[in-house]
Amino acid sequence: MRELSVVITVMNEEDNIHPLIKAIRKALHEIDYEVIFVDDGSVDATRAKIKEALDDRIMLVELRKNYGQSTAMAAGIDYSTGKYVALLDGDLQNDPDDIPMMLKKLIAEDWDVVAGNRKNRQDGTFLRKIPSNIANAIIRGMTKVYIRDYGCTLKIFKREIAEDLGLYGELHRFIPVLAAMQGARIVQVDVKHHARKFGKSKYGLGRTFRVMSDLVTMVFFRKYSQKPMHLFGAMGFVLLFIGIIINLYLFVLKLMGEDIWGKPLLILGLITLLGGIQLITIGILAEVSMRTYYESSHKKTYQVRRVWTEEVKEQVTKNKKQETRDKEQEQETRTNVQEIRTNAQEARTNVQETRTDAQEINRNKQLELPLQPKN
Repeated sequence: MRELSVVITVMNEEDNIHPLIKAIRKALHEIDYEVIFVDDGSVDATRAKIKEALDDRIMLVELRKNYGQSTAMAAGIDYSTGKYVALLDGDLQNDPDDIPMMLKKLIAEDWDVVAGNRKNRQDGTFLRKIPSNIANAIIRGMTKVYIRDYGCTLKIFKREIAEDLGLYGELHRFIPVLAAMQGARIVQVDVKHHARKFGKSKYGLGRTFRVMSDLVTMVFFRKYSQKPMHLFGAMGFVLLFIGIIINLYLFVLKLMGEDIWGKPLLILGLITLLGGIQLITIGILAEVSMRTYYESSHKKTYQVRRVWTEEVKEQVTKNKKQETRDKEQEQETRTNVQEIRTNAQEARTNVQETRTDAQEINRNKQLELPLQPKN
């Protein structure tokens, strides 16, 4: 198993492939990594460019047609083998140089997800930045997952989190929410962002409506995936109560001899009464469906981060001590190397001074030599 898998979804990015691979090789040369390109139905020379660069670290997963970025990401994660999984855009706007820093932070501070935040975003203000900022604010407010930049693809996950994201449809925009639903601990760091040099952006204002519809799904799964009756039942009982009150009022009017037939209030009472009953019924069916889902697929309604026993505690303590010793040895090695460099520099300086002194002595001797008489 490699340490890191970099999953890159591409579609019609032929001019970006070779520069991207070059940048990845330069940035990750000290990491045991693999790159999984997922071609999502390209119609240009993207696949051919990737095939030219195939080696023991690069893999190409070719999908039969364009399924969308979320599905392509899921395919890349399925074919990855790394202990950690990084997601990266194929348009050169994300910088692979940020990956080592993010991976180091994830490992050193034991985060489950490290997400990128495009600090100086190089996109159009009115068509990209403003709609994105508005969408980010709405998503944060409705999901209570406080990530500044939901649109940044650059993220690194622990493998178990990446495998259970459940990506489908267009849910890649809500990856932090999907991770939070698993109880993942998420942190965000500032990353570099570059303007697109080659190719054409696949994003536009048209995606705004898809984001809003997906947001409704995310809010439901975030709050009510294991308790749908709390949503449908609450609304159903409110409508049912209103319908009962209205119909009781009309029943009293009828007993008093008034004609209630054709009154708008009668229609409202019947609609709220039937609507309440229907919502409660939907809640019951949703509860049954969720129970069937968890029980038939043998899924747990919880996720365990770690089980602590005395042996595990001792092992963790031992590992921490070993890490401390390793860091001390590394620091000592760096200090020794620095001392050696300093001594070498001093030795070079001494040699230079010695040479200078020798040259000076030779010049003095030449000046002191007596003049030879002419014959």
